Order: sequence, then C-alpha cells, then structure tokens
Amino acid sequence: MVKLVQKNRLIPLIAAVSFNMIVYVGSRLIAGEWHHYNIESSWDRRIPFWPPSAVIYLGCYLFWAANYILIARQGKKEVCQFFSADFISRIVCLAFYLLFPTTNVRPEIPSEGFWNQVMTYLYSIDAADNLFPSIHCLVSWFCYIGIRQKKEISVWYRVFSCIMAILVCLSTLLTKQHVIIDVIGGVLLAELCFWIGKKPFIWKKYEKILDMLNKKFFMGERE
Repeated sequence: MVKLVQKNRLIPLIAAVSFNMIVYVGSRLIAGEWHHYNIESSWDRRIPFWPPSAVIYLGCYLFWAANYILIARQGKKEVCQFFSADFISRIVCLAFYLLFPTTNVRPEIPSEGFWNQVMTYLYSIDAADNLFPSIHCLVSWFCYIGIRQKKEISVWYRVFSCIMAILVCLSTLLTKQHVIIDVIGGVLLAELCFWIGKKPFIWKKYEKILDMLNKKFFMGERE
C-alpha cells in the first residue's frame, strides 16, 4: 500500500475503510432486532432475480480499492474534499440505519447450480438490513465521481468507472440485495456529500485533523 500512495495518504484510506465497517457492523449490532420497514415497490417485484450478477456485486470490492487508491493519490485539497465527503456520507447512512431500518423480501434459492450456491453464500453473510441508502451504490458512485473530472486519468478508465458503477447498482437489484429506492438514495447521497465536501469550511477541518494525525504517525509529513 505504501508503494501505491504516499505515507501521508494512508490515514484517509484506513480511516475510510474503518469507519465504513464501524457504521455497517455497528448499526447491525444495535438495530438488528428492531422492527425493519419493507419499502419494496411494485417496480421492484418486476425486476428478475439473476444469480450470476453476484459476480459484480462481490467483485466490486476490487473496483473500490483501485479507485480509492487513485483518489488518495490526488492533490491534498482533492483528497481532503473527497474523504470528508466520504465520512459525512457514512454519518448519514448510520442515521438512516438506526432511525429508519429497512429490509426486503428475498427469493427462495434452489440448491442446484453454481450461481445459486454463490447467492446462498452471499445471503448467509449479508443480512437483509442496512438497505437504505445502499452503501454498495454509494461507494461505487463515489469511485466514479471522485475521478470523473480528472484529466490526468485516462478517458477510457473514467468511462469504465462510470459503467462499472452503474453495473454495481444494477447488480444490487438483480441479486435482490436492494430495492430501487436504495439505489437512488445511494447515488444521490454520494453526489450531495461530494458537493458538501468541497465547501472550504468542511474540507479544511478535515485537513487540520489529517495534518495532526500525519504529524503524530509520520513525523510531520503534511504534503
């Protein structure tokens, strides 16, 4: 990791991953037994269940890692703007997961077939909660908007990131892991928080904290 990004960019990456896990797992531990609301619509019931889409749903973690590292390699201002937006988005997610926990109805999966077994495994490790807004869609859209205006990144990769983000959103529906409103919520939340993160009074506060931590752990490396 140190070879891929500067040492003083490791803290935003580590903090983002850690806080994401705290929000996702912590909210489940707190609200797991609470009443969950099913906000599935008639449109959701028209979307087919397609087990092979699990390869995108599970494989997107590589996409996330690659793009978050790319974003962490940007200038200090852009890094602070992006990762402050990322942090704010998880605060909003945590509020929804605790104040308005949601669920959906998953299909019965036949035991035969490779992809059916993959889906059975996926359902076993990921409960039908923490649905709105979808973190899968949120993070995937962040991966795109974090580089979409960066001319130093190849056009083909920016286009690929947009397509990949859309495919991840579709996979959340085709695996019946999420419903349409979850997807919309994740994408809109990413755009909103990305806009908020560009406000100087937001990203400069993040910058101060980052400088303090870099000084503590990396002997004062600030840039």
